Amino acid sequence: MIELSMSSATTTLTIGGDLDLAERDQFPEITARITGLRRQLLVIDMCAVTFMDSTGAAFLISLADSSRRRGGATVLRGPDPRDLFVLEVCGALELFRIDTAHRCPPPDVEAATRADRPGRTS
Repeated sequence: MIELSMSSATTTLTIGGDLDLAERDQFPEITARITGLRRQLLVIDMCAVTFMDSTGAAFLISLADSSRRRGGATVLRGPDPRDLFVLEVCGALELFRIDTAHRCPPPDVEAATRADRPGRTS
């Protein structure tokens, strides 16, 4: 699941589940939409990411690089240490600000919240 929301200055990309090769078909459209919005701050909410491979890392890196070229910044909210490790191995961790103050909801609260939304399943 990848969802996009925005405010006047911020674009927030919320990612849930796996961010990997299987999801790559979505990446060009999402990248184009984010680039077209031209917001100064891109927040990538990774609280619900369960797995990220190098394809997912390359997607995040391209978003951060595009934002940086426009004079913006990219913040990772709630990344797991293993996701940060993948970005570090790729040599791209410096492209991101890490939101260390954010606390993700516990997984059981997240699952219950999703189950309560109409049209959604856990």
